[in-house]
Amino acid sequence: MTESEGKYWTRPERRKWTGGLFFGCMALYACRTVPPLCLPNMAEEFGWDKTQSGTVLGSFFWGYTMTQFLGGYLSDKIGGDVVLPVAAAFWALVTLMTPQLAYLSTDKYTTLYIVILSRVLLGLSQGFHVPGTTSLIARKVLEEERSSTYSFVCAGSPLGTLLTGSVGSLLLETYGWHSVFYFIGMFSILWTLGMRFILVANHRKKYQLSIDSADKPIKIDREPVPWLMLLTKSGFWAPVIGHFCHANSFFILLSWAPTYFHENFPTAKGWVFNVVPWVVSIFSSIFGGWLADTMIRKGYSVTFVRKFIETISLIGTAGPLILISYMSNFQGALFCVVFAVASCGLHNSGILINPQDIAPKHAGSVFGIMNMAGAIPGIMNMAGAIPGFVGVYMAGHILEATKSWAAVFNQTAGVCIFGCIVYLLFGTGKRII
Repeated sequence: MTESEGKYWTRPERRKWTGGLFFGCMALYACRTVPPLCLPNMAEEFGWDKTQSGTVLGSFFWGYTMTQFLGGYLSDKIGGDVVLPVAAAFWALVTLMTPQLAYLSTDKYTTLYIVILSRVLLGLSQGFHVPGTTSLIARKVLEEERSSTYSFVCAGSPLGTLLTGSVGSLLLETYGWHSVFYFIGMFSILWTLGMRFILVANHRKKYQLSIDSADKPIKIDREPVPWLMLLTKSGFWAPVIGHFCHANSFFILLSWAPTYFHENFPTAKGWVFNVVPWVVSIFSSIFGGWLADTMIRKGYSVTFVRKFIETISLIGTAGPLILISYMSNFQGALFCVVFAVASCGLHNSGILINPQDIAPKHAGSVFGIMNMAGAIPGIMNMAGAIPGFVGVYMAGHILEATKSWAAVFNQTAGVCIFGCIVYLLFGTGKRII
């Protein structure tokens, strides 16, 4: 057996792994979006104000930023198929146990600190997932199929949010916020078991048979990442900044949209505003991947395709966030959020896949450092912060101080426009390392 044989998934294997990773992203985001859905009820029960609620939501990112690089590095070294199930087992259990942890104390502040700790632990374990997925796809999928494969896998993210928003809303109204954590936690555990004992077990069995039948062991590329060279390239820093700006807007929408609708349109059905935006985002994510691969096959440069799609994503997010301040009815506000979230879905075929273009052999590590390096602008203002934490926490702080949703949405739109300009000027789809 030659070194190149078995390097990429066969078509049946790619379909199975793409489906498995799709449901993995679904479970990941289902767990991540349980607290934003349940926060109004939890805040009312435990007596949290907006700043404390923002801290609970933002504390996820304290942990999330710490394991981004480690997740990518380990996935590049030992395989994403090894890293993903181990990390998933941990974040699934944390979700399942959160209601029990919240009642360990009757003191308001002790409960707050315990819930914050559970969010940090959730972030720590979930930080391995996307870098691991990026590394796995970069190594196992042909270049001309990566955009569509990656965007389809990422389309599981809004479906996970949809699962929490639909079934979770019904459980929340009928059985209380505890039931949402239990349901999503069990769903995630089932996915973890399926990933470990169906996909990974079969993959490892095939790999071992290949080793046993080969005349010589298959050599695996372990060359180190040339960080010094990478860090001097504007083509690396452009997606870092662009990703920072996208993350800021995405996590504000993810974390605060339920509260926005709950406060401004209290008679609106929760399942509507928690479901509709994420349904549309599923299709926009898949469409973005199809469009990117189609344009590349037709001869457009990878650089042009990434910039074209990312521009639509960031400007398409900024515009509705500015307009929502002028909406006085539920339908108009819902349309703005739907359009903004759908535009966020195109990011999966723009900057999010860019590490596989600029560093295909080290995609997991580069994606991890890109996610972690995006914390630098926030760290300058608040130690230990990352884009998600800065945006989510500051949104809560602004709301507490000004009671103005317009202030939150307008500054978020401005950040998106800035990120778009930087990526248009300095981004690239060419290989750097």
